[in-house]
Amino acid sequence: MGRRETLHRRGVRLEVFTIAWNVVEAVVAVGVGIAVGSVALVGFGVDSGIEVISAVALLWRLLKAGPHASVPEESAAERKALYLVAATFFLLALYILYEAVGALLSGEGPDSSTVALVLSVLSLLIMPILAYLKGKTGREMGSRALVADSKETWVCSYLSLALLLGVGLNVAFGWWWADPVGALAMLPVIVWQGWETLGEAREVEEDDDDD
Repeated sequence: MGRRETLHRRGVRLEVFTIAWNVVEAVVAVGVGIAVGSVALVGFGVDSGIEVISAVALLWRLLKAGPHASVPEESAAERKALYLVAATFFLLALYILYEAVGALLSGEGPDSSTVALVLSVLSLLIMPILAYLKGKTGREMGSRALVADSKETWVCSYLSLALLLGVGLNVAFGWWWADPVGALAMLPVIVWQGWETLGEAREVEEDDDDD
């Protein structure tokens, strides 16, 4: 097996793991977040769901194009998917802003959750390693798509840190306001993710028009 094929198989495995982990992360985070009333945890879970969509799209491209997939499939279906993901990021940002500000104004914080604390710690341990491996593999393959996906995973690492701080301070000191403040700390990155995805969708559309 050649080097290219080995890297391709590694990329596929990394995306499969990304999908599996983020599905679990999303289900647990949203479920527990709703149960304890944590805005940060629900927002983190929804973002994990969005990461699943991106990973599935990249996995499909890798499998479809084979070991020589260095450029994303530029199709109308992919462009629509990118616009949908971008819209989801912006809707998530609006949801977090509304819920976090409402929680701060009402003075009502979430219940403490050990599950949320463990989830944020695990995510903070796993995501940076996964992001590093994706970036290294993508650069060796010459795959811009995989390198871009590694940046998404680095963003997820930041969100894990914000969640850990919010949930951890609430569990340790009973600082109820730490959860909505932690959720608000996620906003700049989530909006940036949406803007970057929107820009990517427009690039694909322009490339399609040039063909």
